[in-house]
Formats: sequence, structure tokens, C-alpha cells
Amino acid sequence: MNQGIKNYEVKSIAVNQLIVSGKGDSELWKTAVILDDFCSPWDSKAVSRIEFKALWDAEQLFFCFTVYDSEIHIEEEDDSIDSINNSDRVELFFRPNSSLNPYYCMEIDTKARVMDFIAYPDKNFNFDWSWPKDDLVVKSSVNEDSFVVEGAIRIASLKQFDLIKNNQIETGIFRAKYSKTDSSDYEPTWITWVNPDTETPNFHISSSFGILTLED
Repeated sequence: MNQGIKNYEVKSIAVNQLIVSGKGDSELWKTAVILDDFCSPWDSKAVSRIEFKALWDAEQLFFCFTVYDSEIHIEEEDDSIDSINNSDRVELFFRPNSSLNPYYCMEIDTKARVMDFIAYPDKNFNFDWSWPKDDLVVKSSVNEDSFVVEGAIRIASLKQFDLIKNNQIETGIFRAKYSKTDSSDYEPTWITWVNPDTETPNFHISSSFGILTLED
């Protein structure tokens, strides 16, 4: 594995102690490392602050995004993939290895609507696939100057998809921010933890992933 790849240390906690509220208000989150080095390599504007945190116990991987943004765009026409895809959201991608054949994606908007799918190289997406229903919990909240997306993924499902190796999970952490243009349309700014070093925005590439290391 590439020794230069970005790494995030996931602290361990006792089982059945963290309750997902959608507010990220558990005292346990104070023990987590704050990841905030996000960037938009394809946009000259500074991005608003994003804090990502993760914790784990023997049964679940917990994650929490806090996005500091007072102008949130959400398309509420329906709960379709298209509506979620046109809304402000955070994203987690997981892969068994750098071949991306396959990899697993979940994109979550400010109402905790989840667009999850299995993907293959060259942006070959299968939206008929979804994360096992009982293995994923996601909740969210919107505040005056920020929104929170908090969730839990069962460790058993991560192992089922061969996503944990030597206590490491190869992970992409992203955000899509939609802003109104002069023509009143909404256009996305693509924000990432790892700069994939591409000329145009592309999260669906091996170089966009880092590592979550599950500490004992």
C-alpha cells in the first residue's frame, strides 16, 4: 500500500455507547480526531469549513460530518436519485482495493436521504444496489450556520464487502456544494479530502482515496 497516502485514525469506543442522533452531540465525539483538511482543487474560491469525525466499536463504524454553510441547496421535488444528486451532500466511498472493481458509494444530503450504489471502473454505476438496510443508520440536522450528517455502518457489512484489511478501510471523503449562478441555475463545487490530481473534478478514481485506520 502506498505509504504516502493520507491516513485518518479512528479511535475505538465501548460497544453500544454512541447513539446516532443526527446532531453529533454525543460526548464520545470529543474523543475523535477532527479531520478538516478539505479542498476543491478545481476551484479558486476557498471552501467553507468541513469537519469529519469517525469512531468505531466492535459492531459499528460511526461517522459525523459538520459542514459550516448557511446557504444550503436541496431539491425536494421527490426522493429520487436525481433529487439527491442535485442537492448539497456529503459522500463516502469505500473500496476493497485500488482496482475499484467494485467500490461502494453513499451520498447523503441534508435531509439524510441516501443515494447508495455499487460502482465499477469508468463510472459504471449500479443504482439497483443498496447498502443492506439493517446495516446503515443515517440522521441529520440543519442549524443556522451549519448542517450535520451522522451515521453508523455495521462492521459486519464492511467485512462482508471485503472493505476492512489489517484494520484499515480505503475511503474517499467528499462533499458536493451547490451554488446559484448568474443564470439562477445551481452548479456544484466538488470538495475532497484527498486531491486526486486530475484536470477536472473526478472522485471516481483511485487517487481520490485515503485510509481510515481502526485503532485498537
